[in-house]
Amino acid sequence: MSDISRSPNVFHPTKPSAVGSRNSLAQEGRRQKEEFEQVIREETENILNVIQTKLPKEVLEKLDVMGGLKEKLYNYFNQNYQNMFNRYIVTAEDEMVKKIRNFIDKEESKTLARYSPKEIAEMLDQIAGADKFNTGEIEKSIVNMYGHLHGHIQRGLNDLENETNSLLRQKTDVGAFIRGENAYSVVKCAFKDNLTKPKTVTDVKLSVNILDSELISPIFQYQATVEYIIKDQISRTIINFIEKEVEALQEQLVDEGKEELQDTELLFEKMKRVPNYTDDDVENEKSKRYTFLAKNLMDKIEGLRAEIDPKEFDPLNIRENLKKIVDLENIRNRGFNTAVNSLTSILDTSKMGYQYIENLKNARELIIREYEDVNEANLPDERYVIRLKYYDAEQLQKEQAAYDKQMESFKNEIQHLWDVVEAIYQSSKSSFKVNDFEDLSRKVAGKIRRAKAKKETTEPLYEEIEKVWNEITLIKAEETDVERLNRTYLYEKNLYKKMLAKCREKIKIIYGYQNPQTRVILDQRVDFLEKEFEAFDYLINPYHIQPGLLLDINITSIKRKKYTLMQMANVLNEFLHGISKGFQDAAFATFKRRRSTVREDITQHFTSEIDEPIVKTLPKETPKYATGGESSEEVKGKADVTPPKKRGGSDELQEL
Repeated sequence: MSDISRSPNVFHPTKPSAVGSRNSLAQEGRRQKEEFEQVIREETENILNVIQTKLPKEVLEKLDVMGGLKEKLYNYFNQNYQNMFNRYIVTAEDEMVKKIRNFIDKEESKTLARYSPKEIAEMLDQIAGADKFNTGEIEKSIVNMYGHLHGHIQRGLNDLENETNSLLRQKTDVGAFIRGENAYSVVKCAFKDNLTKPKTVTDVKLSVNILDSELISPIFQYQATVEYIIKDQISRTIINFIEKEVEALQEQLVDEGKEELQDTELLFEKMKRVPNYTDDDVENEKSKRYTFLAKNLMDKIEGLRAEIDPKEFDPLNIRENLKKIVDLENIRNRGFNTAVNSLTSILDTSKMGYQYIENLKNARELIIREYEDVNEANLPDERYVIRLKYYDAEQLQKEQAAYDKQMESFKNEIQHLWDVVEAIYQSSKSSFKVNDFEDLSRKVAGKIRRAKAKKETTEPLYEEIEKVWNEITLIKAEETDVERLNRTYLYEKNLYKKMLAKCREKIKIIYGYQNPQTRVILDQRVDFLEKEFEAFDYLINPYHIQPGLLLDINITSIKRKKYTLMQMANVLNEFLHGISKGFQDAAFATFKRRRSTVREDITQHFTSEIDEPIVKTLPKETPKYATGGESSEEVKGKADVTPPKKRGGSDELQEL
């Protein structure tokens, strides 16, 4: 090792294998100077010959070809060639020497580490032999320790990041509660002052909807049939096979030098391959839909749910054994149990304890409260309530119907209150004086009628015009089919709130500073409807929830402290990261550097020989859309680039 110079530590112009050296240890006595001069002389003579051949005679006579020009060319080549060659040789040799030195160090350390006391060798032989001693459990323990350590460090960094951002920005809005990458999942987030302590306490409601397609582990209702679960698994398998086929097609097109398929073309290619794996012929037992599971087995499990009547249960029946296989895989409960475990473990590690938890497993609903008591008067100002529930399409339809009925009930009650207040207001007005604009309008209505009669105008009187504006809110536009199927009720909610406010104003006008029994009753009714309607408006509109997991969080936090708010932000973001794949734009998710755009002539060469291998790689009959022909616009997307049918998918399963 002493003969090998450590190049990064040595700088010398002639010492072999040193930085800046012209000599190398790998040359083995070769004469570098003579080799350089030979190459340089040949290149100089070649250029001089080209100059003498190409330039006219009168130009050559004016050039000092035999003297100055040759010497300049020789010096130019000599200097640049030696610089480049020396740099390359020294760099390559330096890397080789470092690798050799490291290899020798490793081998020496291995030899030194081979010694072990006799007692340890005997102990290993007694356990299972030195060559069979298994350290797997120890390695797993070490991995678990490092994993937990990494999780604690990551959680601490998240806390530090959120608290730092809160201090720097002093944000008390949605942006401080949920991070940008998860903002798309928010259905509703509302910050409002607490009713009992509006100056010091804030109430926050956050609803997050995680769709079925975004869940890492799919969730099934407990009542889902075994048949539905098996068909869902088969469908996922078919989609995976189709994805692999289309990916292989893309690779084949690139290898043939053709243009890759675009996003829409990929979509149609996938659709075109669906009939290769399944069809709609339900009655034919030889149908492709029964490739993965035979028709007689599928008939056995038709209508079979999570539970079998004990009177009909027979462990030797086919359907019971099929159900047992599905239950052992735990497909039915895996997704929801994973979400519950993830949420509760994150709450524990985030120091967000809870005194009440109710896991309604069959209903796929989880309720967690920090305190068992539900009376707000007895609860502290820092608290939270979490509701996690899985909704399918049928449940959402029922929720939407109930939401419609509740809105209709509020409409009837508020309209009835409006009519009662209006009747009392009209009866309380004095007939001897003008109380409002309506009285004044009736008083001068005759004069207006006579004035229009004298002018002989055709314009109708005000009393004859149909009144379409209620003077409370603007006229509502006619609903379309989209709005009818996705009701927002924003117009109705705004109208009813303003009607309640108008009722309160009229009650003040009627009674002034007096408080008779009638006014007390009306005020109580207005307060009741306002409180109930505000709580209803605070709920989530089921028309804007899609089938999937709904996480509903209600937080009460002190405005200057915001402890629960910041801690729950970390819990929510970590929970979403653990169970959701997140939103993915298909165009960005599938985008990658296209191999067809990797050009072999990207390195510039002063020769035309580089074009030959590129031409050879193209097929003999290349379509116009691949070579950029005149009709590329017409043919694009229409050419049949489907490869010959290969065995795959169901054929591979049959071989297995």
